[in-house]
Amino acid sequence: MPYTPALIIGAGQCGLAMSRSLTERRIDHVILERGNVANSWHTERWDSLRLLTPNWQTRLPDWHYTGTDPDGYMTAGDVAGYLGEYADKIDAPIHTNTSVRSVRRMGGGFPGWEVRTDDDLWFARTVVIATGACSTPNIPDVAAGLPDHIDQLSPIHYRNPAQLAPGGVLVVGASASGTQLADELCRAGRDVTLAVSRHVRLPRTYRGMDIQWWLDTAGILDTRFDEVPDIERARRAPSLQIVGTPDRRSVDLDLLRRRGVRLAGRVIDIDGADVRFDDLVADRCGHADDKLFRLLDRFDATARERGIEDELEPSDRPARITVPPTPASIDLDADGISTVIWATGFRPNYPWLQERVFDERGEIRHDGGVVDAEHGLYALGLPFLRRRKSTFIDGAGADAADVADHLSTHLDRVPLVV
Repeated sequence: MPYTPALIIGAGQCGLAMSRSLTERRIDHVILERGNVANSWHTERWDSLRLLTPNWQTRLPDWHYTGTDPDGYMTAGDVAGYLGEYADKIDAPIHTNTSVRSVRRMGGGFPGWEVRTDDDLWFARTVVIATGACSTPNIPDVAAGLPDHIDQLSPIHYRNPAQLAPGGVLVVGASASGTQLADELCRAGRDVTLAVSRHVRLPRTYRGMDIQWWLDTAGILDTRFDEVPDIERARRAPSLQIVGTPDRRSVDLDLLRRRGVRLAGRVIDIDGADVRFDDLVADRCGHADDKLFRLLDRFDATARERGIEDELEPSDRPARITVPPTPASIDLDADGISTVIWATGFRPNYPWLQERVFDERGEIRHDGGVVDAEHGLYALGLPFLRRRKSTFIDGAGADAADVADHLSTHLDRVPLVV
């Protein structure tokens, strides 16, 4: 049975950042990756997808963007290449094409973990789960009510408009993925209905600067998990309603509506081809606008405090969203809708983790990434793990350093017994 002090599952940005942090602390480790480095960026992204963060913000420990377009946004292929170069740069000890089959605590009072893969059995003093938060689409149970002739898919299985059967499309979910797909399908000439649930509206730029620059400059992205009053609520916040495009355009519900996208409420029931919606779209948009304008107030205050107002463009606040009457239900067949895309987020899925570390929602219980302090089990890449930016590439480095400090202390505290 091969032995390692630390075993990382997943070779995306979080797994690689953790590897760099452990190397800095002279802790031997391995990374197990089910595919190749940055596997999900290779295999689970649609063709036109770009990062929501600008290139200058794509930062990892001892690694940053050096290209000629710092204000642009990487494609999925660019990200995969960027992470692959980083893995080579830090000489990460990766075992590719190695799927984890089970993770369980060692028996007999031995400290550590037994990790079974396709072809081996590892003994690890500590384990770091770095498989990210977007492994399994969170498709609601009502989806089972759709008839078989309606195609259903999630964003990780969508590639481009030509992939879909002829006809209209119902996109469910109005956060980053839902609005981007509705925009792309509408531009491709499809009739699109967008089911709107809770969302966070943001413009791509404000006063001439990228919205991520504002979030970074105002210190919002560095907000720590122990600084917010209700961290569990913060961790369930929707993703930002923004898109990364070469022309840095904003995509919001008002633009989509004016382009011809029909807005509807949250899907509450499905009976055959009949889909029913709630009538709270206007309320949700009003709530999102209220939060947006409070945030822009904070940005303006930041500019004044830093004395940079004269360097910025004048305020260019978007108008509030106007919502027309929305349908209580639609008949997919009568409306010519052939496809439903469930852009309803993701849920955790760890079938190989054979320990009682989950809450009632099936999510890993943790305290800033520390899952089991006594036995040395950790997680990275989950929403607001230690900072608001935990799921961004830019958030991986600081979180990994904090978790590596805890892991190092654990190894010093718990003696190795063999």
